[in-house]
Amino acid sequence: MSVTIGPATALPTVNTAARSTRPAIEPPSGGKADEDTAPSSLPASGEAARLDDDERRALRELEARDREVRAHEAAHLAAAGGLAMGGANFTMQRGPDGRMYAVGGEVAIDVAKGNTPQETIARAERIRAAALAPAEPSAKDMQVAARATRMAAEARAELAAAVRDSYGGRASAAPGSRIDEQA
Repeated sequence: MSVTIGPATALPTVNTAARSTRPAIEPPSGGKADEDTAPSSLPASGEAARLDDDERRALRELEARDREVRAHEAAHLAAAGGLAMGGANFTMQRGPDGRMYAVGGEVAIDVAKGNTPQETIARAERIRAAALAPAEPSAKDMQVAARATRMAAEARAELAAAVRDSYGGRASAAPGSRIDEQA
């Protein structure tokens, strides 16, 4: 089982059909792209002169969003370690300069339970850390973190039940139980 974490909010689309003389650049299937498709912060020679003030402002916003999204997803990947199921996937948008910019993204994380309660607790803590790794976790990130917290709590309860059962189910025999001083 996997869950994806990361923002997926897209910025408004800028219509550049009348201005762009560059060939159309299509994002990979499903509107997603890899980290290797980062735009250059400088427009192609002569391209900047063709942009009006609104398009330059939109371009600056897209560049800032691209940096923010890529940093957000990189934080998820770094914290997820071996639980990440591949790299980040980005939702791309064409800017007024004809280049593609990341406006949303996600990282797939394996959220399956471990083979033992201890392993499940460790996995849940890693999932929670990955979900909360970015400076500003999204609502989806917070949901994943809450789910991981519940998973860890269930595993701790399972572990406590196993310890209790190992003492024959007698609460008075469990470690930390009350001592009868009148015996």
